[in-house]
Amino acid sequence: MLSSKNPIGPRRLVVGCGLCLLLVAFTSERVAAQIEFEAEPVNYNTAQTNDPVVKLQKLLDSGELKLVHDEHYGYLPSVLDALNVPKSSQMLVFSQTSFQLRRIAPSHPRAVYFGDDTYVGWVQDGDVLEMSTVDPQQGAIFYTLDQTEASKPRFIRDRGQCITCHASSRTQAVPGHLVRSVFPDDNGRPLLGSGTYVTDHRSPFEQRWGGWYVSGTHGTMRHMGNAIARDRQNPEDLDREAAANVTDLSTLVNVKPYLSPHSDLVALMVMEHQSQMHNFITFANYEARSSLHYDGVMNKALERPEDYQSDTTKRRLDKASEKLVQYMLFADEFQLTSPVQGMSEFATEFAARGVRDTKGRSLREFDLQRRLFKYPCSYLIYSDAFLSLPEPIKQRVYARLHAVLFESDQSPEFVHLTSVDRRAIREILDDTHPEFRAAGEGRSPVAEAATSN
Repeated sequence: MLSSKNPIGPRRLVVGCGLCLLLVAFTSERVAAQIEFEAEPVNYNTAQTNDPVVKLQKLLDSGELKLVHDEHYGYLPSVLDALNVPKSSQMLVFSQTSFQLRRIAPSHPRAVYFGDDTYVGWVQDGDVLEMSTVDPQQGAIFYTLDQTEASKPRFIRDRGQCITCHASSRTQAVPGHLVRSVFPDDNGRPLLGSGTYVTDHRSPFEQRWGGWYVSGTHGTMRHMGNAIARDRQNPEDLDREAAANVTDLSTLVNVKPYLSPHSDLVALMVMEHQSQMHNFITFANYEARSSLHYDGVMNKALERPEDYQSDTTKRRLDKASEKLVQYMLFADEFQLTSPVQGMSEFATEFAARGVRDTKGRSLREFDLQRRLFKYPCSYLIYSDAFLSLPEPIKQRVYARLHAVLFESDQSPEFVHLTSVDRRAIREILDDTHPEFRAAGEGRSPVAEAATSN
């Protein structure tokens, strides 16, 4: 489980990247864990991409769109608008975990914003905007944009520095995103001797958001945000009580230089889920392409039918799709013991963007009493990245979803889903997701595979 504590020792600290929610990792871990994505068939560094930043750059180059430079924020507001990233998603991180770390401190936190497929980082007086985005085939792609006003702004893609940290077991061994929780000292430096946490919707509340400001209410639950490790010998001894249920960040930091006065609790929770969901989708994509490519080579060499799938490939596809389905359906989600509420308009704006069924229901509706979402199935099932998955993976995912949601599968991993939950999710997807509906109706190759497995 990714929420377990991961102590980091003193060896080979690597820091530096585009948008890095924490840039601390071992080179040795990456070597041990990563898929061979820099070679055929993925070709991560050389294959053409069509992510949101690439699309934006084409509009800039053609003159169809111009970025407006602001005296204080640089290109930040204009980039957020162009990439459909809401200002209400703002979160403030004061740990020195970006390559612009010398400009980051508890008194000068970095602002992070995100939409469904793009993350943007801004530092006061920073040289560049830091961005990561999702390509439907290649996964996370990292960019910077110089903050100096220019007639033709150009996004620069990172060519390897970022994935030193952003392609490890912590990102499902693919180029991906991660949210980290650290024990920060009074300068914002992570005290690595006490370990760090990778956080997502499965993480215990008490392990989340070390090094982040957090605005919102959460009752009797406690987290690591808003707190500084004053005792370097005992950094775990955070004053969690003083840091709890903060509704006005101006009591902790000057928020006037930022687009919003908040570092929204609900936005943080959504980003935690989303970041790893993107990684699971990319892992499934890579596994399918890699295993099918290998079969293609062997089929040709052994004169087998072109579409022959080896037992090894079937096992890899089954494992990748099962991991994706479990995360998508919020298996092992941390159960809230108190209601939570953010302080910005993020929750309202996020929910409003949801596609709704004939009963007005959406996968973007929040619960926030017992769990994150009212209907625990990831909204990223509608994303380009998910819809672009190779067909053999989608066949398995839809088959598993139907088995779970129609209750023919009662595996313990899905015991958190009541009959009411399963029916609601199934009805929402039937109304709003054509591929899911077609798989159930037997009208497509996807459905034929789903009903035969």
